[in-house]
Amino acid sequence: MLRRSRVTLWLAGSVLAAAGCAALALTLATVHAQDSKARTTDGKPNFSGMYEWPKAEPGLEACRCSATVFNRKLFPPFKPGGEPFYEPRTGDPRHDEPRSYCMPAGFPSGMLSANAVQFTQNKDYLVIVHEFQRMTRIIPLDGRPHRTGQEPTYYGDPVGHWEGDTLVIDTNNFKRWSLDDYYYTNPKEYRMHSEALRTTERIRWKDAKTLSYSLTIDDPKIFTSAFTQEFTMKAKPEWDKVGLFEYVCEENNRCPGGKCATP
Repeated sequence: MLRRSRVTLWLAGSVLAAAGCAALALTLATVHAQDSKARTTDGKPNFSGMYEWPKAEPGLEACRCSATVFNRKLFPPFKPGGEPFYEPRTGDPRHDEPRSYCMPAGFPSGMLSANAVQFTQNKDYLVIVHEFQRMTRIIPLDGRPHRTGQEPTYYGDPVGHWEGDTLVIDTNNFKRWSLDDYYYTNPKEYRMHSEALRTTERIRWKDAKTLSYSLTIDDPKIFTSAFTQEFTMKAKPEWDKVGLFEYVCEENNRCPGGKCATP
């Protein structure tokens, strides 16, 4: 089934409500239609609006799935001991596809899933809500340091600052988790980042209808250096009328791990 020309979720047990959600209930000043000239009260670009998920340039390595994946040609050499980055699937769905048990996709994998993304921004925060699993990231924009003493998480600890009209988001403090969905193309390449992962996102307007979304992966336990891949996110202001579809994985989940129970 297709929605707005994007592939809907295949995940066993996931439910997408047919009715659209109301406007995001946040106490943030928003601009609902994308406008590359729009600014927040402090004069910064306002990215608020609806977008497609990040997509790579045509012709690059792709997944046999709807999600975007990283281009293997960009990967630096492994460090000695970094080979567990490629962790073969084991046949245990709790390892091979934990999302079928409603576990989080994590970042950056969740950001690359093939669903709509909503940005809501004011001068203090950017909130990114992805339709897939309702992944929500709240990013302070005041240049504050990372929090300390926090338990590692699936989505890490993001902090943002501005470099001219480019928003730079630095995220650390991750759990060890899957990097992307490439294992649907090659089950021997279950790409796992380590808990040392650090990501840097750079977001700016590429043109009046497109965001440039640059993502740097720095995992010193696996790679000898960081690597960066460039993506684009197409503005879809017409999607704002419907909003994000509700995603409740646990609701009516009769097939955890692909094993269906009798109704």
